[in-house]
Amino acid sequence: MFQRFRRTRLNKHLRALTRETTISVNDFIYPLFVRSGEGIKTEVASMPGVYQMSIDEILKECQELKTLGIYAIILFGIPDVKDSVGSDALCDHGIIATTIKAIKKEHPEMFVVTDLCFCEYTDHGHCGILDHKHETVHNDATLKISAQQAIVHAKAGADMIAPSGMMDGIIATLREALDSAGYENMPIMSYSTKFASGYYGPFRDVAESTPSFGDRASYQMDPANRREAIAESIADEAQGADILMVKPALAYLDIVREIKDNTTLPLAVYNVSGEYAMLKFAGVNNLIDYERVVMETMIGFKRAGADIIISYHAKEVAKLLQC
Repeated sequence: MFQRFRRTRLNKHLRALTRETTISVNDFIYPLFVRSGEGIKTEVASMPGVYQMSIDEILKECQELKTLGIYAIILFGIPDVKDSVGSDALCDHGIIATTIKAIKKEHPEMFVVTDLCFCEYTDHGHCGILDHKHETVHNDATLKISAQQAIVHAKAGADMIAPSGMMDGIIATLREALDSAGYENMPIMSYSTKFASGYYGPFRDVAESTPSFGDRASYQMDPANRREAIAESIADEAQGADILMVKPALAYLDIVREIKDNTTLPLAVYNVSGEYAMLKFAGVNNLIDYERVVMETMIGFKRAGADIIISYHAKEVAKLLQC
């Protein structure tokens, strides 16, 4: 009783000094969604405050991010034309390659991470080349074009590659391809434990990547499997990943902690679209103290073991940290 009473009387400065878990603007990577055109900044109904933007608007957004102290972004592309193999992601003049070059020219200090996948680029919405029965993704064929996509990103000036398709052997494949092409120092942030989750719905609105048939359960993780989830991340570490990730974050903090306890690598969490939307709409309807719950959620990620937080809340958090 006496100890609890003493703690309540600590002044705010001493509380800050003795706080075990802290949040910094440097913890965050902010997602951006780019499409071709000019003057485009279209808000996504299911994700208030999140936009599809043309490159000129992306450059303005990077400037705003810098004023908030955010210097790390992750790019997702929305091509004009989609096909069965995601060809736009494989060429040097595709939407992502063009955007990387533009950002690096105007904002060279921005740390540009690229999501490496095919769901946004294929006409079927799956994460790679389909098998001959068109029932699921052909793992080995997808590895080959993933290596091509990684080289495109690296040549354009990306600072880090983040493969999100959950193909078996993806990290080893990308590491070999990047090394062979002279990009030995290109870091890989693996979506190492990515669950087949219902929390991704709003993302598929903004990225226009909803599968035209079936789902992605055949190559993403079963949410019920704890041991397998940990093993997936440890396997990616062995293949050469530089950073591991758990996605989604909020319902999987037990997995975050267990992976953190089993690796020395930095660990990221992806605070995904469904998690963001839930808080947004709860706040709009005055069901929660929105800013307080956002910060409490971010603290929860860090306390569980996350070193990096990929979040649509990043700009809001940066502003709150300035107060």
